[in-house]
Amino acid sequence: MTNLPEHAGTPGAPEMRAGDADRERVAHVLREAAGEGRLTLAELDERLDAVYAAKTYADLEPLTRDLPAPGTAAPPATAAGADWRPMEGAPSWKSGIGVMSGFRRSGVWNVPRKFSAFAFWGGGKIDLRDARFAEDRVTIRALAIMGGFEIIVPDDITVHVKGLGIMGGFDQRASGPGVPGSPTVVVKGLAFWGGVGVRRRKSSRQKKRQKELGGE
Repeated sequence: MTNLPEHAGTPGAPEMRAGDADRERVAHVLREAAGEGRLTLAELDERLDAVYAAKTYADLEPLTRDLPAPGTAAPPATAAGADWRPMEGAPSWKSGIGVMSGFRRSGVWNVPRKFSAFAFWGGGKIDLRDARFAEDRVTIRALAIMGGFEIIVPDDITVHVKGLGIMGGFDQRASGPGVPGSPTVVVKGLAFWGGVGVRRRKSSRQKKRQKELGGE
């Protein structure tokens, strides 16, 4: 019987039935990888579901194929947090105003410690997917009066939404933790006869890494 290459403790033949100990061993590797920032929380949840549904070694092996074995050195990588640091030459905005009009902050831009957004009979889009952060914690203060904002955040950063909606909405469903070392974005403010929507989406950085690892 030929053994598979060792990947996260799954060294059996493909058709061999996996046991509880095998599944727990793989789950431990996945949790360690998420703690090191190799997997997003969404990816961790998806893979853990597959782990506990696995019946054979062939089901388990692909789940850790793109991860280093525990205790081995990872390939050289960019310094921690480098993807978040401000970029020289990139635009930097401290505010956005939409009065009977709209504004857009997107692409590669440097986000200051505090960003203020105001909309009256208007709105704005604040896209942080490719943004760089001046500090580890930034605050977006959004005031929407008969207007609205769309705020897009990458799904690997920590987000706290604390705003209030009066005859309007302040969506807090995007609140949640990010990967270790990621910046924290706090969204607060007021929506009066208006709305502030905060959504998580994959950044181009995440899509590039996923492609390099052979993902879709």
